[in-house]
Amino acid sequence: MKKFFGFIGSLIAILITALLLLFGYWYLRPSRAHVNPLVVVNSWDIANDSLHNSNTDMLEWRGLFYIAYVSSPFHFGSDKSVLHVKFSNDQGHTWTGVDTFNPTGEDIRDPKFAVIGNRLFLYALKNTSFVAEPYITVYSYTEDGIAWSTFEVVPNLDGWLFWRPKTLDGVTFYNSAYWYQHGKSVLLQSTDGINWQTVSTIHSGGHNDETEIQFLPDGRLLATARLEYDSWGDGMFGQPLGSTLITLSDPPFTTWTDLLESKVTRLDGPYLFTYHNRIYAVGRYQPDLGRSGPLTDQGSILARKRTSLFEVRLDGLAYLTDLPSDGDTSYSGLVLDGDTAYISYYTSPISHDYAWILGMLTPSQVRMAKVDLRILEELADQTSAH
Repeated sequence: MKKFFGFIGSLIAILITALLLLFGYWYLRPSRAHVNPLVVVNSWDIANDSLHNSNTDMLEWRGLFYIAYVSSPFHFGSDKSVLHVKFSNDQGHTWTGVDTFNPTGEDIRDPKFAVIGNRLFLYALKNTSFVAEPYITVYSYTEDGIAWSTFEVVPNLDGWLFWRPKTLDGVTFYNSAYWYQHGKSVLLQSTDGINWQTVSTIHSGGHNDETEIQFLPDGRLLATARLEYDSWGDGMFGQPLGSTLITLSDPPFTTWTDLLESKVTRLDGPYLFTYHNRIYAVGRYQPDLGRSGPLTDQGSILARKRTSLFEVRLDGLAYLTDLPSDGDTSYSGLVLDGDTAYISYYTSPISHDYAWILGMLTPSQVRMAKVDLRILEELADQTSAH
């Protein structure tokens, strides 16, 4: 019996040593992000401290950039999470704090802005679980950019988790929302930003969650959906079916036609935007997919990650370039200024190449990237979709 326990103790010691060596390798591994310097002309820190800063959104309102992001001890749910709102009058180089939100005893995450009427709205998701499974959407608004209302629950939509409102005419706003237990996303409609009605089901199945919409030049709506095909725990080492759904709807957006599921990436934390009538996406990318071993399928916590730019086409996604990023990263905001895009996102320290799990457990920074869209378009012209 003594020999048996000695064997078990030795085995545990070997496993701990192996894990420490693995984490040490991840920690020291230099970054190998493929950043096209002609596209990404500059990048800089917005928030870089000892906290895990994440989940950004950004827009321009009344001549100022507004950013929202969350600081927390780590990626996972924590009642110590704080949602920050700041503004900048110099295109994101310096920031002034406006307000913070920290629901008592709960985690807060995934902020999204929208300008509806004369108000700047802020939507966010509340969460009580460690593995971060939000259960409800709350909102706040301001009429002057300084004084914000207290968070209130979006009425009559318990369990539906908002993404980012979009509009064509500035009057009617559409938004995608996914079900808190995953597996379904819907299209919502509102004129006041508070009261939303369901228009249609965008997609059901595939453990569907984060879903983003963008209008095509002809008025149709395109949506991308993050398809995990597994719960978080079951799929922690990835899922070979993980993908990005591309689906399309004609006005009045009551039905959707699924075009394909792209395996280029599982577009986590998506942001879709239009430049010269073409749709581009910012989202999470997993390089070396299928070449990193049996435990690194799409979405694996052991894999390397990036925040990257893609073109979204009706025949698939075209990967274009990484932003300076690695580890735990993605969840962008964006301001268009002519031929330039300013993109906020979060990332683990960009000098190293952490595996996702290490990034989720350690501090991360909010960064800004300045992108030349003319060069991005030229790159897209030379790139195939899949």
